[in-house]
Amino acid sequence: METLAQSVSTIAPTTTPVATIPLVCALAGNGTWLAYVLATAAILLVALCISKFARYSSSPGSLYTYASMILPPSLGATAAWSLLLAYIATGSSVIGGFYHFANLLLRDATGHGTSAAFLAILVTAISIWIAWRDVQVSARLMLWIEAVSVSFILIVIALVLLRHGRHADWPQFHLQGMSGSGLRLGLVLALFSFVGFESATTLGSEARNPLRTIPRAVIQSALLSGAMFITCAYTEVFGLRLAGQDLGTSLAPMRVLAQIGGLPLLGLLIDIGALISMFAATLGCITAAARVLLLMSHGGLAHASLRKTHDRNETPGLAIVVTGTAAVLPVAILAARGASGLDVFGWLGSLATYGFIVTYALVSIALPRYLRAHNAYRPGAQIIPWLAGCAMLLALAGNLYPVPEGPYGKLPFIYLAYLAAGLLWFFFRVRNRKPALADS
Repeated sequence: METLAQSVSTIAPTTTPVATIPLVCALAGNGTWLAYVLATAAILLVALCISKFARYSSSPGSLYTYASMILPPSLGATAAWSLLLAYIATGSSVIGGFYHFANLLLRDATGHGTSAAFLAILVTAISIWIAWRDVQVSARLMLWIEAVSVSFILIVIALVLLRHGRHADWPQFHLQGMSGSGLRLGLVLALFSFVGFESATTLGSEARNPLRTIPRAVIQSALLSGAMFITCAYTEVFGLRLAGQDLGTSLAPMRVLAQIGGLPLLGLLIDIGALISMFAATLGCITAAARVLLLMSHGGLAHASLRKTHDRNETPGLAIVVTGTAAVLPVAILAARGASGLDVFGWLGSLATYGFIVTYALVSIALPRYLRAHNAYRPGAQIIPWLAGCAMLLALAGNLYPVPEGPYGKLPFIYLAYLAAGLLWFFFRVRNRKPALADS
């Protein structure tokens, strides 16, 4: 249970029904449930690949470690830069979600909100301080809060379906009004709901029976989350239609569903749980990004000063400050320009997903060589890795052409420009390292 809890709590399933599903609906409409079915299938393929790595190795590490020890250095660098962006942009995304729910709850309590940029900087500063001091926020407490919030969500979903769901919502099953471009963009955000499902692998030998429990936890977290997200997606679109509202523009969909279900208090409690979940995710993303940056500095992909750790706390202080600043800077700028928290959550969440997609694809493609190295290769062992890799790359390519309109259409090219800069830096470091080795 502890190993499964690590992956589930990192996914932060509370945030998907309250924030991500409405954004997917704004893009995919009545195809929201289908976007989550496709995302679940794709993530399950990746989970099967990651579980194979974990079955033969209990060493702690990120997906960057899996990719870099098998793939050529240039592809290892691609995984490193992609994963760094993924964690930083995810941190930015949940910072946007935090100031959205913080202002929502402040307006309920006082009738007034406060500066979104101030809230973004505040939650980031607190997260940086905690990560730097290594003050352990109780993972168990956060997990219980997440479990209670998810329970409230499932109760609301069950009440809506029991009271009003006896007849199928045919506009959804007929995909009425759904466009292909909307489904493609919605699929990227649906994939964002799952990021972090692989985090049980970071436990390494700390887990009980790691070679057995970690692979199971990775697969189970993907299956359980997928089942919940598909059910929530269908019910939210259906429930908001009953209420005469559009899920794609709703700021607090679970409150509306709680009203329909007859327990309005649960809507408020779910929003409070979402706020706490966003804070925990901010802290987790800054910590994870700093760890990746630390590994990159040891591998020569980042400046050597980022290897330095605090004398007393033994935390990578400079890497934490760098990743925290990188996470909050775009959010503070967007917030100061009037961007809503949910828009920031959607834009930067999609950008993060491109980093995860490429990393997941590279890890999947690396699996057959990894199995050969461990004398565990079997005929047909390459089928699932290639299916997983193709699913990830098709999700990326589908958002490059035809080019979507609006901000979402620019995000893949921002990612590609960032990746090109990272790889140029990698080749520059390699080129400079060779003459130095020759001179020595």
